[in-house]
This record gives sequence, structure tokens and C-alpha cells, in this order.
Amino acid sequence: MANLIATDRARLIAGTQVLLDDVSLGVLDGERIGVLGRNGGGKTSLLAALLGTRELDAGRVLRPAGVTSGMLAQADILDPDATVREVVLGDLAEHEWAGDPRVREILTGLLGDLGASALGGLDSPVGAKSGGELRRLTLAALLVSDPDLLLLDEPTNHLDVEGVAWLAAYLSQRRPRPGSGLIFVTHDRWFLDAVATRTWEVSDGQVHSYDGGYGAYVLARAERSRVAAVTEERRNNLLRKELAWLQRGAPARTSKPRFRIDAAEALVANEPPPRDSVELVRFATTRLGKDVFDLVDATVQLGNKVLLDDVTWRIGPGDRFGIVGVNGAGKSTLFRALMGQIPLQSGTLKTGKTVRLACLSQDLRELEAVTGRTVIDAITEVRSFTILGGKEISASQLATRLGFTGGRQQSRVGDLSGGERRRLQFLRLLMDEPNVLMLDEPTNDLDIDTLTSMEDVLDGWAGTLLVVSHDRYLLERMTDRQVALLGDGALRDLPGGVDQYLQLRRAMAAPGGSGPARSRGAGSPSAAASNAAAPSAADPKAAGPSAAELREARKTVARVEKSLARLGEREARVHEEMAAQATDAGAMTRLSGQLAEIHDEREALELEWLEAAELVD
Repeated sequence: MANLIATDRARLIAGTQVLLDDVSLGVLDGERIGVLGRNGGGKTSLLAALLGTRELDAGRVLRPAGVTSGMLAQADILDPDATVREVVLGDLAEHEWAGDPRVREILTGLLGDLGASALGGLDSPVGAKSGGELRRLTLAALLVSDPDLLLLDEPTNHLDVEGVAWLAAYLSQRRPRPGSGLIFVTHDRWFLDAVATRTWEVSDGQVHSYDGGYGAYVLARAERSRVAAVTEERRNNLLRKELAWLQRGAPARTSKPRFRIDAAEALVANEPPPRDSVELVRFATTRLGKDVFDLVDATVQLGNKVLLDDVTWRIGPGDRFGIVGVNGAGKSTLFRALMGQIPLQSGTLKTGKTVRLACLSQDLRELEAVTGRTVIDAITEVRSFTILGGKEISASQLATRLGFTGGRQQSRVGDLSGGERRRLQFLRLLMDEPNVLMLDEPTNDLDIDTLTSMEDVLDGWAGTLLVVSHDRYLLERMTDRQVALLGDGALRDLPGGVDQYLQLRRAMAAPGGSGPARSRGAGSPSAAASNAAAPSAADPKAAGPSAAELREARKTVARVEKSLARLGEREARVHEEMAAQATDAGAMTRLSGQLAEIHDEREALELEWLEAAELVD
């Protein structure tokens, strides 16, 4: 396989920091390479050097003749007077792009129907578009031009869950052709797993290469740490927890990563679940009482648009909800309604008397008041000690866990990068000891190591957590349940997680599709079972299931829940036996087979439960 591009002993320096130190690497025909690393570690500089827009301080970049390349930068800078047609299609005549299935698919996937109706039409000006719309336009233009080597810097920024899913499918399944390759920087772990055939980690001037996506990357790092025994204990524990999570798979996933390597099985055999949900709920109930938020028959309207229409959502102590939805569906507005910042047109909001609320917004202006202070002073200004995981922890210890190590705690807030400011913002919120935490797009500006640390901290945090994000991995890892705003004013519970949300959106977009069933409640323990479709008088089939069908569905739900409980007990016994026989290769092979059968059986039961739950009123 030929190299599309390569570096020979590349050296790159920014100020006093060595970003690349004698690095030699290459991209083979057909490879899709995901790039990870700390904020400021050199990921974007590496892409710029490969593209040729940044000169190396030493070494060289080898570009074979005839190989074209194009890059998506983090900032979408377009001529505000240009039209959508000019930006995306350039000089292509209408019969050229309209007759090309590849171009039509890109327009449909990123801009809506072929008329780009979602963006006001092909002849609408670019200047009036939002940040998310500009990202889609820039990405569409690059994909239409179809260079041999595609360089993407944080391509999922500003995209919703559907946009991320479409882009992953296009890059991994439909774009690949002979003579093409892809390099992309991302903090979206689901996207990395879905697209990458190889992963590069940029760290301390070096680029470490791993086969596969995020799951393989975590496994390789954890195994390397175990064998070499040189990684600090805290990092090793984080990797063990992350690998154990990948082994189990998120409850809502329909396909779960299964590593069948004896060393990996031995590494995580005795690793407990990421968090003890029962214990955390007990702590949360002590701190919060029985009530958190009761949103009943609520309607919220902004201008002429109804964002929430007669929605009921009950949120209890210790609940962890992820919220997904199309851009403009009202996710941030829902947060503001719960905080009492937006009045309800109708309905009621009851907030528990003991609720102490904190919200991680997308706005960093709240740090302006401490811009001249050091990081540690900005944290201790809020509180010097807090309780996390049932233990007292100092501000300095918590700062260290979130990446502010050593002398970095003495840095001025005004000198911090965007990602570091985001971390500081989160730290100050935690030190204020809230018992209800809202996170609005928490992945913005954060690298994967920081996200992993944030998840680790929140694993031991006892409170109610609400998260708005397009990051599927983060939603499944950090929350226990997901709900969706589908753009029709309804709030829908998602027992099947983000995959179910995407199925519902596809059903809405299908010709003749009338959209999913409307949900009037998403917070009670049986919320998934209460999402029955609203009957339509014009359609006799929409009148709902018969009494006999409802009884049978309820029996099925009860039976499957018992079977799932028994299956969980079986899985626990298998894990215990694995721990006891970790050095017996034959036993590990046999037990791994049993574990695979359990996973397959669980997936079948979950699908059966979902089908029955749809009928239950």
C-alpha cells in the first residue's frame, strides 16, 4: 500500500514547547486515522504541517505527486456575501452536481433536502447563518471537492447527534475509494470508534500509533501501563475503569465492544462498576430529599415557536439524564425553564426546597471576575475543601485530578487556554457543592483525557445530573437514561438510548412518516412504558392496542425484566470465575464464550422489552 503522505524526522516548536520531536510517520492508502492528545499538545499543528500551511523547524514532509489534500479547520471562515450554492458547489453546473449521487448524498446529509431547505435554499446568503450551519456548509464544500487526503480538525463541533452519525457513516462506509485517506482530530470517542482504523496519540513531542479506534487505544494504553509498570497510579486506575466500562458496554448500546484478550480480561476482572448507583442515590436522597424537579403539563413558547408542549417530566434525587435533540429543539431552553429563567405559558414547575443548583453553561464570561488570580486562588475563593465519593478532598487535590498539576495551579486565569478555562469553570461549580448539576455541551474545548477525568470525578458525585450533549459516548458513560426533544414540542424517553433516537428521527424523515409517538412524561420509573402514541381520529390503526394486547405486553415487560435480572446474576458469577482463573487460558476462553452468549441474550431481551414497552399505556 502506497503512502499518501509521510514525515521524515519532523521537528516542530512553538515558543518553548516542542510539539513534534524527530517524528516519522505516514498515512497509507485507505487508512482513516484519528488523532488524540491534550489541549495544546500539537494536534492541529501536526495537521497544518501535513497540509503544508506550517513549516517544520527540522525534517521534511513527503507528498507524492498527484495526491490532493484539503483541510477542515476549527474556525469556519466564509464570505458573508456568498451564497450557499457558491460555497458548497462552486463552479459546478446544476446538471453536474444534480446528476452525481455522491454530491446529492452530501447535500441531503448535511444541508437537508436537495434544495437545502434547512438552510434557506441554495441561493440564500451565508452571512445570516448560525455557527452550526456554517460548520455544515464548510464540511459539505470540502466533501464535495473530495480531495485524496482529507484532514479534519474537530469535525463534530456544532453538529447534532444526527449530523455526527451521518458523517461517521459517510466517512467510514461511503467515501473510501482507492487512493484516499483521512486524518481527523476529535474528542468524540464514539465518532473515533466508528470511523478510525488507526489512532495517533500526540504526547510529549511524540506520536504513538495504535491499531483501531478508541476501544483499541484504551486497551493498548492500559496493557502497556500494566506490563511496563511505569505509569503513575492515578492514570492507571483511570485506564482500568475506562477499559472495564468498554468491556461491559453501555446499557443502551445495541452493539458492545468485546475484547477477547486474556491480558485485558485479567486486567479488569475485579474492576467494580464505574459508580455504585444505589449508594449514590442514597446519598443524593439524604442531601436532596424526595423532590428535585416536577415539571407538570408545561408549555414553553419563544416567539411564535412552541418548544415544549404540555410536557411532564419528574426528576428525582440521584437521577442521571442525558438530553438529545435537533439543533433548535429547545435543549438549552429546557434547562432555563427548570432553573426558572423562562416563564411557563402553562403548567407548573415544582422545585425541591433543598435543591442547590449549578449549571455549566457554554459561556465562559463568568471567569472574567477572576482573570487576574491564580488557578488555585480562583478555586479556593469558592471553597477550600469539598466532599466527593464520601471523602473530604482539597481544592488542590481536585484540581490535580482535572489536569491542573504542579505549577499549573499557580498560572493566571487570564493565561489559560479555552480548554483549561472550561476545566476551571467546572471545578468552581463542584467546589460550591451543588446537589443538582446541569451540563450544557460539556465536551466543548476539552480533550479526551480531561473528559475521562471529568467522568471519573462525577462517578463519585452524589446528586442529580442533567447533561445536554451530542457526544454519544459521554451520554452513555455519564448518564443512566436518555430523553429526546424531537422538535415537535414533545419530550420522549429513550430506553434504547441514542440509537433509538436516531431511529425515531429516520422515521420522521421518511416519506409519509408522521413522526414518533408523543410523550407526556419522561421522569417516572416507568416512563419508558408511558410513551404510548397519541391516537389520531383520522387513522383507526392509531386508536391504540386492544385490552388483550396491553395485558400481554405488560406480562412480557414483567417477564423480560425478571430474565434480565437473572442474566445480570449469571454475568456477575462469570466475572467472579474469570477473576479466580485469570491465569488459565483454557478457562478464560470458555468463560469468554459464556460472556458473549450472555451479551447476545441480553440484547435480544432488550429488543423484546422495547417492543412490548411501546404498547404499554
